[in-house]
Amino acid sequence: MAAPIATNPVTIFLIVLGIILLAPLLLNRLKIPHIIGMIVAGIIVGPHGLNILARDSSFAIFGQVGLLYLMFLAGLEIDMYHLKLNLRKGLIFGLLTFLLPMIIGVLASVFVLHVSWLTATLLAAMYASHTLIGYPVAARYGVTKSPAVLISIVGTIVAVIASLLVLAGAVNVHESGALRPAGLLALISKLTAYCLAILYVYPRLTRIFFKSTADKVSQFVFILVLVFLSAWTAKQIGLEEVLGAFFAGLVLNRYVPASSPLMSRIEFVGNALFIPYFLIGVGMMINIRVVGQTSTLAIASVMLAVAIAGKWLPAFIAQKVYRMPAAGRRMMFGLTTAHTAVALAVVTIGYNMTDAEGHRLIDETILNGTILVILVTCAIAPIVTAQAAARIKIDMLRDGLESESRHSDKRPAHILIPVSNPLTAAPLVELALLMRSYRRRQTDSMYAIHVRGDNTASSKAIGQNSLEIAVKAAAAADTAVTPIERYDLNAVTGIVNTIEERDISAVVMGMHRKNGVIDTFLGAKIEQLMRMTNRMLIISRCYIPLNTVTRIVVYVPPKAEYETGFSGWVLAVGSLARELGCRIIFCCNDAVRPIIQSIIRANRLETRDEYRTFESTDDFVLLANKVLDDDLFIVIAARANSVSYTSDMKDLPDFLQRYFSRNNLVIIFPEQFGDEIAPDTFIDPLASAISAAPSPVWSRMRSWLRKANEIKKRFTHSGRRLHAYDPDEDDDPLDLQ
Repeated sequence: MAAPIATNPVTIFLIVLGIILLAPLLLNRLKIPHIIGMIVAGIIVGPHGLNILARDSSFAIFGQVGLLYLMFLAGLEIDMYHLKLNLRKGLIFGLLTFLLPMIIGVLASVFVLHVSWLTATLLAAMYASHTLIGYPVAARYGVTKSPAVLISIVGTIVAVIASLLVLAGAVNVHESGALRPAGLLALISKLTAYCLAILYVYPRLTRIFFKSTADKVSQFVFILVLVFLSAWTAKQIGLEEVLGAFFAGLVLNRYVPASSPLMSRIEFVGNALFIPYFLIGVGMMINIRVVGQTSTLAIASVMLAVAIAGKWLPAFIAQKVYRMPAAGRRMMFGLTTAHTAVALAVVTIGYNMTDAEGHRLIDETILNGTILVILVTCAIAPIVTAQAAARIKIDMLRDGLESESRHSDKRPAHILIPVSNPLTAAPLVELALLMRSYRRRQTDSMYAIHVRGDNTASSKAIGQNSLEIAVKAAAAADTAVTPIERYDLNAVTGIVNTIEERDISAVVMGMHRKNGVIDTFLGAKIEQLMRMTNRMLIISRCYIPLNTVTRIVVYVPPKAEYETGFSGWVLAVGSLARELGCRIIFCCNDAVRPIIQSIIRANRLETRDEYRTFESTDDFVLLANKVLDDDLFIVIAARANSVSYTSDMKDLPDFLQRYFSRNNLVIIFPEQFGDEIAPDTFIDPLASAISAAPSPVWSRMRSWLRKANEIKKRFTHSGRRLHAYDPDEDDDPLDLQ
């Protein structure tokens, strides 16, 4: 074979980047998935095409990294809530998509291709395995949370693991002459120990690192180190690296929210460089000249028929059993029909194995037929996946619009983020992004504001720096934030004027730090802002990054359901829990519980929501030793003239200062009175009876009860140390029964 035309590293990289840039642009006009363009381009420029590029070590390294990155993204982007809902279906589909190709493959290989039973078993393992080469297509359409995609992913795990176990058994039989169950049991034992070790070590190590390091670049590199460490460890115990990368994605899924800047960086690097390198490398391995050989065509036709039928039948059966639409069947078939990495590994191992007479178990004709199977299935998979994804996306949008028209607030969300400190600007933007993700509309907007009361150089520099950090933090998550630098009488006046000018629906701001004895818990500025605006206020104080939060505990006061902004804050905290992938526990009375549940179900937030019965504000003190250091405690407060306000609300700041000074805290003042301006100088007549001060006798009795509860709590929990919640513990720290 002649030497490749391009040998200079700069020239090679330039050609690859040109393919990555032009292939999607050209093929999008032809309505062809760009993945096919990458593979076809690899065929053209590869050693079996125009021989412009050689499949040297760079393609071997970057291609392998791209495959691992692809599997890692597949695990990272999975909605764990939906995965648990579809886990049983995925396991059944995985057994189907493994057993049917195995049975059909063994029978066709023995009775049609006339090969030995051992060779037939190897070929059947190749038919049973597959690669999620069509997954980027599903990700581009935004349907990765659909049941068909999740079932296919779980099925991929089952099929690949089972295929590798069959491969290990076949190798064992070839080397020892008989099947040794001890070898398979040893491999299964190693797999079990490997999974348990990753599940135990990775979450704790990630939480410690994210708490100590805020630099996003270091966090990105740390995630990649864990991914490739998991892949390398899987290889050491006799498994494929792709399983290790995928499993690492599942474990780290919880710590990389979908709307976070870290997720945007991970997706960008993979989709822009590593995954295209892998696809081009796949094309460079394909030799289209084998198509012209008659013997190869005959064998390849049988192999191709078995490969396609073995993946179409499980998808057809699963669709009928689970009563899914036709698009779901096409999606499952499109995602599971491509054969690349594992198929090449199986046939390569078989090609290098010889029998007692010195003949290869898999000869060159079957090897060339496998190449043709890879070529055709890699071409079919993206096309079928794209057609199915378009249909599923249309159905999801239709269902979403119908649900939104019935249950959701039609007003666009305009969020204002006051920033006065460069250190807290980025965390506030991240909180706002996570709490608005449930209503991603083009009409929504976010603003970052810095109000200064003087024109000094230091004040201008702090404001510009804070706004610049806020804009960069949002841009890292592909979200635009409009910076506003305002000169006004004071900060509160500037914020209130901006709220009216921009029609702000929610304000996300940092919590005031108490500086003296006279100073209040919330501070004079926040208290004044509450009186001057009726919009929802979200006040945050977090000591740890949001993606390391273990649980969200929400305290809901009695009569909170009568507030105008009730559904608004439920959607906000529900969206936060969904993005973080953690449990959310509502501490409320029995009257408000079904209303919260109906809002969560109607808007399809799909969170792991739990409920604890709290009948009065006296129970609030009991949460002091129940909310742990890794929890996020959200308190739904009330303005002084609101329906849910009671005389006990006066003591709320003191309780928070006394019992929750070490906890991550968010206080939400819901929107009040709709579009009307909240009265500032008089009490609402409708709320006067509710918020009126109780009699002195009743107040004294409640004070005695509160002190008794505090004494009981100290006696019961004396010496107890707050610790990080371990999800493996059986007891529930918030179980008050």
